[in-house]
Amino acid sequence: ATRPKSSLPIMKLLATLTFLSTVTTSTSFNLGRGLVSRNSNFGNLTTRPYSRNTRLNLFENIFGSPPSQEIVYSNLKYPANEMAEAALAGLVPSLSSKENLRIATFAGGCFWGLELAYQRLPGVLHTAVGYTQGPVLSPTYKAVCSGGTGHTEAIQVYYDDTCSYADLLDVFFNRVDITTVNGQGNDRGTQYRTGIYTHTSEQIEEARERMEKEGEKVKKVATEIKEAEVFWPAEGYHQQYLEKGGQNAEKNAKDVIRCYG
Repeated sequence: ATRPKSSLPIMKLLATLTFLSTVTTSTSFNLGRGLVSRNSNFGNLTTRPYSRNTRLNLFENIFGSPPSQEIVYSNLKYPANEMAEAALAGLVPSLSSKENLRIATFAGGCFWGLELAYQRLPGVLHTAVGYTQGPVLSPTYKAVCSGGTGHTEAIQVYYDDTCSYADLLDVFFNRVDITTVNGQGNDRGTQYRTGIYTHTSEQIEEARERMEKEGEKVKKVATEIKEAEVFWPAEGYHQQYLEKGGQNAEKNAKDVIRCYG
């Protein structure tokens, strides 16, 4: 389909818009979930999709829309390029391959602000933002924003022995409202749901204990705790976005984190 030209009769356009108003115009995906196999290492998952059949937005079927541009993972900088290698292999490691650092994954709404918060934490050596907990392979920002891929925006960190998992949880709970369903602040949608995604049995035990304590302070908890699935790094322009925009990423910085587009 091609986009309407300026010579399109006004009555045809009005008729089309009237038709569209009677049906859903939200993007929907008919997806087969991947078959997941787990090896003896708690930290590794292998995902093999058996079906990926997409039904496009009706509006885009009529008027046309450029395809979502794929991410060239080889062009990403470290650690996102290493994370991409693991994702393409269907793996969820608990240690980084280059530096043997521990790995943790969190989702707290828009990933820009949460990444900057972790960049400031001593012992966190590397961070990258991306998409996780969904079945679609190699998701893009546009696809995830549609809410149809099943992913949530997330942050993955590489940290050393000077930083404990409890320290990482402190940052998470200090920044995330665990009572909000599918969102944080003004961001709403399943792609903004919050979660703690664990890579080891120790992490999941510690996360559950901490959540139980935090849950006593609120009426209902919306944040999920699950084993980490494949983490797909986001486009390069999303990586360290707020730092690139001039916000302070130095360790122990206390400046207010401002999220903006």
